[in-house]
Amino acid sequence: MTKGLSLFAKRRRRNRTALKARAGTRPRLSIHRSGKHIYAQVIDDVQGRTIASASTLSGHDGATSNAAAAAEVGKRVAEAAKAAGVTQVVFDRGGFLFHGRVKALAEAAREAGLEF
Repeated sequence: MTKGLSLFAKRRRRNRTALKARAGTRPRLSIHRSGKHIYAQVIDDVQGRTIASASTLSGHDGATSNAAAAAEVGKRVAEAAKAAGVTQVVFDRGGFLFHGRVKALAEAAREAGLEF
């Protein structure tokens, strides 16, 4: 079934399968990381809509591809989610490894009040 998939695609499939098994009705904090930017959104899969989002494309100060910028995105997405009434999420890192910018975003979101 996974023949021909990249390591990234295998990690993403494994992560999403585990999330669906334990998420229940909690929204998911999904992230995407590119070479220059990082994006985060809180998604309600039951209703199929985005509750809150943030990225380094808007509202950033200076650099966009470092851990400090990712932490700022984590803080902003957590504040937007709390304003929408969401405090508990599951963290969907996709196929990205949990270190560097991904870890900085997750820790900042936790510090800003999201529980996962």
